[in-house]
Amino acid sequence: MTTASARRVAREAARRRRARRGTVVAAVSTVVVLGGLALLLVNAPGWDDVRETFFSWDVFRESFPDVLRGFWLDVKLFVVVEVIVLVAALGVALVRVTGAPALFPVRLLATVYTDVLRGVPVILVVYLVGFGIPALGVRGWFADPVVLGGFGLALCYTAYVAEVYRAGLDSVHPSQRSAALAVGLTERQAMRFVIVPQAVRRVVPPLLNDFISLQKDVALVSILGPQEAFRVAQINAASDFNYTPFLAAALLYLAVTVPLARIVDHQQARARRRQGHTVTP
Repeated sequence: MTTASARRVAREAARRRRARRGTVVAAVSTVVVLGGLALLLVNAPGWDDVRETFFSWDVFRESFPDVLRGFWLDVKLFVVVEVIVLVAALGVALVRVTGAPALFPVRLLATVYTDVLRGVPVILVVYLVGFGIPALGVRGWFADPVVLGGFGLALCYTAYVAEVYRAGLDSVHPSQRSAALAVGLTERQAMRFVIVPQAVRRVVPPLLNDFISLQKDVALVSILGPQEAFRVAQINAASDFNYTPFLAAALLYLAVTVPLARIVDHQQARARRRQGHTVTP
């Protein structure tokens, strides 16, 4: 017993030594790589011009409030479109996995919808929706460029997310449905209370990845005219030929996407742990 305990203590001490050694190696290599890149950058012949054009503190300070106000529009649009996509995509995925013969036309339409919208660039869809629908003579709130841009984004990302949901639904073993029916649930109840919750839990990491992409693509509505963060930065940069406002916009996008990326990493690490895999810190 004493020997086994001594071996366990020795293994833990060896594991801590390896962890410390790995931390030191990672820190040194990071300093070397990032320091080398920084030296190359600041010693480049045109660094002074680049610094003045892209990293001007005075321009940053002046333009940041305007860019921040534009970014608030991005955030609101992102949240609304995300909610629409979550609900609509689940509906499309459920239609695609159903095997009822009477629903074949709907299933065919859902398949065509996902194939087409996933194959067309998002910027092209936003452009066609934003300029095509007003050409029909539509009036009212649906002719608003922000609404049209959000509608174009929702069309594209519903197709993307529907396929993510469908993969999750297909990953649930058929025995789960059989077990639900065996305990007295109906087909609809089995889908609602057994299959869909398991499917959604399995696809959380890819869903978050899609929403990171959506958060960035919200800037595409600027082609329709709304003064969101990118558009405001573009206007400010054009006024004095200094591109620092774009840096301000980029930092605001990073302030949202980086935390989302870390959440994705955390979710993926949890999924690997549930599957019994070793997680590398």
